[in-house]
Amino acid sequence: MQRLWEEYRTIVIVLGIALVALMLSIYIVPEEEQAVVVRTGEPVATVNTVGGDAKAGLYLRIPFIDSVRRVEKRLLDLEMNDEEVLSADQQRLLVNAYARFRIVDPVRMVERAGSTDGVRNALEPILNSVLRQELGRRTFQAMLTAERGNALANVRANLDRQARQYGAEVVDVKIMRTDLPEAPLQSAFRRMESDREREARTIRAGGDRDARIIRAEADASAARIYAESFGQDADFYDFYRAMQSYDETFRPARQGEEAKGESNIILSPDNEYLRQFRGQR
Repeated sequence: MQRLWEEYRTIVIVLGIALVALMLSIYIVPEEEQAVVVRTGEPVATVNTVGGDAKAGLYLRIPFIDSVRRVEKRLLDLEMNDEEVLSADQQRLLVNAYARFRIVDPVRMVERAGSTDGVRNALEPILNSVLRQELGRRTFQAMLTAERGNALANVRANLDRQARQYGAEVVDVKIMRTDLPEAPLQSAFRRMESDREREARTIRAGGDRDARIIRAEADASAARIYAESFGQDADFYDFYRAMQSYDETFRPARQGEEAKGESNIILSPDNEYLRQFRGQR
């Protein structure tokens, strides 16, 4: 055995060194990651990047000279929790929002931010600032309508423009919650209730005005018809007016009217008021 070791020792040592060197040279890039090979502080190669030629798999590097920076290829989240934002109507809003981004230029990301955490740290104050600017141009009620979508589109565009300098692309921005603090919330509810009551009063006033106009027009039309009828047949007009008077005087109370009670009207047969009953003109 000693003789075999003496005979093959050099070969074993060389093979061992080669095996260690091979293990240090090989690196694997999975589908969900990108890789940047850095040599003496400068990026020299990329693997499995968006639109790149080198796909996921097994690769070689120069041991102790090349280092591999791994970069997430999947979508990443950036959150903003309970930040106070002042709206255009001077309401203090508590906003929870998040953005989703991905690294599309890992070389730039390594040079500018160093890591995905560095990108998050750089984008967080930018998201905060852009949201404040955009929501500050709109009222609280506008953020409850379709205007919210326009605001978020502007936020995404502005955030994406600034994220490009870190090799990132912003694909989505969402507001998870927009609330008023407790005291302003109650004040807003009271103001909304007051606005609705004022609107209801305005509608009722408009309805009463329209009803008066319609009644006045109807009365005017009726008066015109009466006048025309009187001009065409004075006897019929006199008879019609007498019937109206009798109906109003002797009819029982209608539904919804106060009862007039039981009363008697005593008139002499030749009373002028009963002239139409006697068939006299």
